[in-house]
Amino acid sequence: MLPEAIELQVVTPERHVLSESVQALEMPGKDGYLGILPGHAPLITLLGIGTLTYHKGGQTGYLSVINGFAEVLPDRVIVLAELSERAEEIDVVRSRAALQNAQAEAAKPGTPEAESREAEAKIERANARLQTASKGGGSGSSPDSQRSSH
Repeated sequence: MLPEAIELQVVTPERHVLSESVQALEMPGKDGYLGILPGHAPLITLLGIGTLTYHKGGQTGYLSVINGFAEVLPDRVIVLAELSERAEEIDVVRSRAALQNAQAEAAKPGTPEAESREAEAKIERANARLQTASKGGGSGSSPDSQRSSH
């Protein structure tokens, strides 16, 4: 008999981001998104950069995920990400500034290839954070909407 839910754990080197029992999730693999339902075949995968979406009851939650690994078992998914934030924790103003800075860095003529690749990675990370925030209500449109750190 298949389990009815999946225990989703998301951790980074700095903190435990999420621990929820969910009905389904989609996560950014290195080569595209993976959809996971209860009873999924076991696997270990590299994570890419993007939005992890999870469904619990009638609600949907969003996390930005920046690289790492995931272990998938029939009743549990453990995500070990380099960086991860809940959508509502993302500071949109800061993310937009990071995107603009990275785009300016990438556009400089004569930039060495290694620096250009790093700028492109920064652009990808900032875009992923902004996309996640837009789905889940990230903060930062004005000083009054800023959330305090936990």
